[in-house]
Amino acid sequence: MIVKDEFLNKLRQFFALNLYEVKIWTALLSRGVSTAGELSDIGNVPRSRAYDILESLEKKGFVVMKLGKPIKYIAVEPKEVVERSKKLMRSNAEDAVLRLDELKGTDVLKELDLLFNQGIEFVEPTDLSGAIRGRHNIYSHLETMLKGAEKNVTIVTTSKGLLRKLDTLKPTLEKLKKKNVKIRVAAPINKENSDALKDLSKFSEVRNSTKVNSRFAIVDGKELMFMVMHDDNVHPSYDIGIWVNTPYFANALEGVFDLAWNQMPAAEKVK
Repeated sequence: MIVKDEFLNKLRQFFALNLYEVKIWTALLSRGVSTAGELSDIGNVPRSRAYDILESLEKKGFVVMKLGKPIKYIAVEPKEVVERSKKLMRSNAEDAVLRLDELKGTDVLKELDLLFNQGIEFVEPTDLSGAIRGRHNIYSHLETMLKGAEKNVTIVTTSKGLLRKLDTLKPTLEKLKKKNVKIRVAAPINKENSDALKDLSKFSEVRNSTKVNSRFAIVDGKELMFMVMHDDNVHPSYDIGIWVNTPYFANALEGVFDLAWNQMPAAEKVK
């Protein structure tokens, strides 16, 4: 049996399996019923590993062990495997979230905080910066920045970025509004994102930005994150954000932006 590596890699990603598991599984799918020895030969997997792999696949719901001797394994229909995998992944994710929630208020988290606070004392201001790769990671770090806001937040983005930020950061922005944090958002307003204005305007002031072609966020005039490329020109996986904790530059950039902000029309007035 010859299965392309590209196909095997896709299966590993979709079903969270290792290479030996997908080889044994696809080998069994091609046979329907087979022994561990036969599957190890077909899938080019060491025989010493075959039984452990099949036991793992059995626990995950991919195969069923047939009664009788010699021991044989039966393939489960792929559609059913998808449903079983969804349930298993959901259950594992919920368990992982519960374990993390249990850390709150524990000695483990207190010790981690102590290590962080002690370490941060030795950090030079120039070290509080970094490059963040991938849009998911960028938004995760941006959310962390916003959670620490006490006075004001400035966000400048693209028309598509406005929709993403509303979708991803809405709960955090709503909490900031309740804390009386001033929120300003500037982005090009068009038909694509005009419907989002109603929601966004509930907790922030939005203005139509047609001349400031940039993507950045400033928190309390201290922390700054800016993206180095336009989101039309980069795949989300390769998007890069530069994070800097620098009151000197962040405050200066905010001052410059204030001049542009005063020239922008309110988003509600844009047709």
